[in-house]
Amino acid sequence: MTKKEELIREISELKKKHNALLLSHFYEDDDIQDIADEIGDSLFLAQRGQQAENPVVLLAGVTFMGESVKILSPEKTVLVPDMAAGCSLVEQSPKGPFLKWRLENPEALCITYVNSSAEVKALSDVICTSSNAEKILAAIPKDREILFAPDYNLGKWLRKNSGRDMKLWKGACEVHIQFSAEKLMALKMEHPDAMVISHPECEDPVLDLSDVIGSTSKLLKTVKDNPNQKFIVGTEIGIFYQMKKQNPTATLIQAPTDEPCACNECPYMKLNTLEKIKMAFKTLSPKIELNEDLRKLAALPLQRMMDITDGLEVSWPSKFETPAYFK
Repeated sequence: MTKKEELIREISELKKKHNALLLSHFYEDDDIQDIADEIGDSLFLAQRGQQAENPVVLLAGVTFMGESVKILSPEKTVLVPDMAAGCSLVEQSPKGPFLKWRLENPEALCITYVNSSAEVKALSDVICTSSNAEKILAAIPKDREILFAPDYNLGKWLRKNSGRDMKLWKGACEVHIQFSAEKLMALKMEHPDAMVISHPECEDPVLDLSDVIGSTSKLLKTVKDNPNQKFIVGTEIGIFYQMKKQNPTATLIQAPTDEPCACNECPYMKLNTLEKIKMAFKTLSPKIELNEDLRKLAALPLQRMMDITDGLEVSWPSKFETPAYFK
């Protein structure tokens, strides 16, 4: 038995011992995706984590994803393999400046991308993912001013598609802004039969060259269902594994960057390893722990997202006021 096979066996035994569920994002390494019980994008992982009856949930992704599961299911033990698995969007939207922004626009409703901290979620009116952002935006009353944070590119794309005016926070995903429109144009000329599919966190010039724009799950579905068999893919390279599984005959070409580094890989997602997953199950740590007052505040906008996604009506606050927790 190889070292990897032994690790997988140990993980399986520990998972069974704790009646645990192992969730993985599409951007994780192939080995992690192979052992996961469920694989998906941010919306799917939040939904599945909330719905699961398992008392222990390990989320192989980034920390804010584990926080979302804990916010919605406080009774569960929620593990992450590495607490250092952060996100550039979280780092670029600290709670102090975010609270100031909200107080400067008290009449506005704030849509916050799921790539955010629990504190920033707690200061928001509704959360969205790239999968449901258009549906969330459509649920906002037409007479309300809108704030959108923290991904500026996703906000611009939503504003362009919807015609709704929004004030945008200036944050960016460090992976998706690396794609080069100039090099993408040259690649399109080299492969004129290829379809360009990109995540809306990419810059406008890249999106302007794209045939399909959408969440990781939408891009995966495009590769699976579209009769075209050649795709230039503008998102994190981890998704290629599932794309190849769902359409083995497809030719997948990574969209180019201006950098010599592997900038199409999320360094945070890649912190997770089989060894860290084993240790997390063995020690039941690191685990997500949240102040209960903060958790309750963050649960309100997250649950609004879930309800709107399920087609339910929601109520909206008339004005933003600083929660007591932040005073």
